[in-house]
Amino acid sequence: MRKIIRRHFQLKLPPHQSAFLWGPRRVGKSYWIHQHLPEAKLIDLLQTDVFAEYASKPSLLRERFQDHRGLLIIDEVQKIPALLDEVHWLIENKKLSFLLTGSSARKLRRGHANLLAGRAWKRTMSPLSYLEVEGFDLEKVMTSGLLPPHFLSSNPIEELRAYVADYLKEEIVAEASIQNIPSFSEFLRVAAITSSELLNYVNLAREVGISQKIIRTYFDILEDTYLGFRVPPWKKSKNRRMILTEKFYLFDVGVANYLARRQVRLGSFEFGKSFEHYLLMELKSYQAYKNPDLPITYWRTSTGQEVDFILGEKDLAVEIKGYSRVHEETIRSLLALLEDGPVKKCVVVCLEKEIRKIHPKIEIIPWSIFLQRLWNDEFF
Repeated sequence: MRKIIRRHFQLKLPPHQSAFLWGPRRVGKSYWIHQHLPEAKLIDLLQTDVFAEYASKPSLLRERFQDHRGLLIIDEVQKIPALLDEVHWLIENKKLSFLLTGSSARKLRRGHANLLAGRAWKRTMSPLSYLEVEGFDLEKVMTSGLLPPHFLSSNPIEELRAYVADYLKEEIVAEASIQNIPSFSEFLRVAAITSSELLNYVNLAREVGISQKIIRTYFDILEDTYLGFRVPPWKKSKNRRMILTEKFYLFDVGVANYLARRQVRLGSFEFGKSFEHYLLMELKSYQAYKNPDLPITYWRTSTGQEVDFILGEKDLAVEIKGYSRVHEETIRSLLALLEDGPVKKCVVVCLEKEIRKIHPKIEIIPWSIFLQRLWNDEFF
């Protein structure tokens, strides 16, 4: 059976330091806490009785724990935003240390909740990555995705069906107070189909049958609940007119393919698109765990030349191809980028078996070797 061998995520809090830990539901936050912080006091707001008493009287937190010693964990803190005022008071006056976990920042941001004004670090947990597991099967991952329960399941489709039905289409709808549930369900399907493409609110609104304003709100909901993210365009071109529209990706390739009703097979067009999505998941995990200030952008000209990702200000251009053999015509966009901007290095990440150089500044790299080098910080 496939097993998680380790998580890259680490959190070492100095005395009296607090932190937020965000991430999508089922990403593994609670499991990590039980494994690494077994001695901490846990307040689990997913338990209905615990939620009920703190929701009715948030001051219970101060009354019960003002003399506490050690770490206090509040799981799913966004469910009771008023608790953050009590947390703030306990940090300031009693020097307590908190770990505040959540799968949605929407209620906190929209309700102008107390986000502790810099008194807490911010950390994010991502789905699994290549180096965290054994028995990694690239083609199967396109179906299961990399949320731990889905990746480990013998029947990932059933897990995905339950996740979409119980969480995406019920809890998210309830939390965001969405009135038109059928339109949100259709939006999720369309967002999955267009994941990795340029955001076109006009076309999306027309396809779903709702206004552009509501479409924008739905995308904001996905970002606030860590279920998707935007990738901005690179804007440093000196000689070319650039596309300045953002792209949007769902947070997990398995969830995206399930919602889009895609069956992904090696060599298919769908595989190439999913392969790009998966590699971006790895880049986002690396960014979250090892290089939080690393910009991730894409490069696209008005004439249609495009490079999938640029990492850093000008450090590394990454083109992703689901091919077992990369030919010279594949690198035309990279050559155009090298003429246009001072990127230090370009790589084509693909299914080839060996590293090779096709240009003094362009390297062909098998995907698994690229990920090993990435996580070893060899590019930065």
